Amino acid sequence: MKTYNNLYPKIYNLGNIFTAWRKARKDKTKKFSVLEFEKDTIKNLLQLNEELKSGTYKPKPLKTFILRDPKTRKISKSDFRDRIVHHTIVNILEPIYEKIFIYDSCANRKGKGTLFALKRFEKFVKRISKNGKIKGAINKNQVKGYCLKADIKHYFQEIDHNILLKIIQKKITDKKIFSLIGKIIRTQTEERERAIFQKACPLAI
Repeated sequence: MKTYNNLYPKIYNLGNIFTAWRKARKDKTKKFSVLEFEKDTIKNLLQLNEELKSGTYKPKPLKTFILRDPKTRKISKSDFRDRIVHHTIVNILEPIYEKIFIYDSCANRKGKGTLFALKRFEKFVKRISKNGKIKGAINKNQVKGYCLKADIKHYFQEIDHNILLKIIQKKITDKKIFSLIGKIIRTQTEERERAIFQKACPLAI
């Protein structure tokens, strides 16, 4: 398996940071956090560049709020500057992993949104049902198909991050990238631990 090292300079490359900023602000230009950051965009992007380059970057605590649309969900979101950093990582790692993803995986992939997923589903339905042509009564030769609808509750918070990192490490051997990813994951983990403690001892918060 091909591995990749010395990728970290690409993370803090100014061109990559500016691209990440544009992606992070897309459809969010009126959000308060974006407006605050963009009071001095150049200065803030250069600061991110310096922090990433020197290894002093540290994610801010997650902001948690309740969303009802219509079911009640607890949402934890990263600060805008941290979302820019997330995009700097995705910009570099996504092309590497895109090559090994299965064709029919449609989660957060370019050109593979809801419409693509529906078309692929229709194709499999036709294949499994012999193109929708059923002659006579049901018999032993008829092909049956199944569709599983499922959701994993709080997926990112609940998965074993050590296993996740080991999977990533099979291809990415750059220690500085792992240090950066580790900082981001620890921020997520700390939020989960706070939530567990608050649920157990609500009066202590």
